Amino acid sequence: MANKIEVKDLLEAGVHFGHLTRKWNPNMAPYIYMERNGIHVINLYKTAAKIEEANEALKKIAASGRKILFVATKKQAKDIVADKAGKANMPYITERWPGGMLTNFVTIRKAVKKMASIDRMKKDGTFLTLSKKERLQVDRLRAKLEKNLGSISDMTRLPGALFIVDTMREHIAVKEALKLNIPIFAMVDTNSDPRPIDYIIPSNDDASKSIEAVLSHVSEAIIEGLADRKSDKQAEKEGKDSTPKAKAEAKTATDDLTKVEGIGPKIAEIFQNEGIKTYADLAAKSVEDLSAILTAAGSSFASKNPGSWPKQAKMAADGKWDELKVWQDNTKGGIE
Repeated sequence: MANKIEVKDLLEAGVHFGHLTRKWNPNMAPYIYMERNGIHVINLYKTAAKIEEANEALKKIAASGRKILFVATKKQAKDIVADKAGKANMPYITERWPGGMLTNFVTIRKAVKKMASIDRMKKDGTFLTLSKKERLQVDRLRAKLEKNLGSISDMTRLPGALFIVDTMREHIAVKEALKLNIPIFAMVDTNSDPRPIDYIIPSNDDASKSIEAVLSHVSEAIIEGLADRKSDKQAEKEGKDSTPKAKAEAKTATDDLTKVEGIGPKIAEIFQNEGIKTYADLAAKSVEDLSAILTAAGSSFASKNPGSWPKQAKMAADGKWDELKVWQDNTKGGIE
């Protein structure tokens, strides 16, 4: 069980410190408690509530087997993100964001495969047959790839979600995720726009103590989700639904709609409230029906493209998981 989020702990970590009032984004007004000495103070009770909301969603994504990509290239966040994401066995980007990391994922995968092929060359002795100059060039290429892409070498498909520290700095990552309907979780300071973010955590994204305080709770929730997945698999292997979670799922007969590329926890919840609880229910809906539901849910969901969701749901309903995985691997973010 993840540790309870205490407002006192967040206060001691300096999570409440925002930016100068003249640099604020008006859309962050609901999360600001007051202004003091020209600096906005964030409402930590809202921060704690948002962390709990984000944790529940992240836990579900981790339990579904999808990867959560952590993104933080600012100096004070690099080591913390690498440590927390590493402990949760999740990929992360702490160097420069590679343009097209998500929208051109096939090319990025080729670069990762190149890194693997160099490793194979060193193992089978092919590397030693190269000239001294060629070996030096290959070593330099390997070092460059390791620095930029080493932490995502195990990511064979697009992530189920992004967790971003400082959305203004990582604006390219935000745009790419929005284009591919990938849910975004983020630490958002008072100078940033929270509207494109699916799960906002209003907090100080500049201080290392603040970043560590938030990421500690986040990583614990992900680890808990992975543990649930492991126990569910074990129960399935033994042929019995021993966990309360498994019994609840069997009783309510609902499917995990987030396994459809492009559907995050919030959209899955919207669909379930509309009576779309199984893959079969989703497959029976037309694209126009889904678009109407998303539009009615709010402007932040109206831009989502549900074009391929019924098709993916049909494959899932028919139990064609291998076919679905191949389709998702070859299609960007579930958009044909």
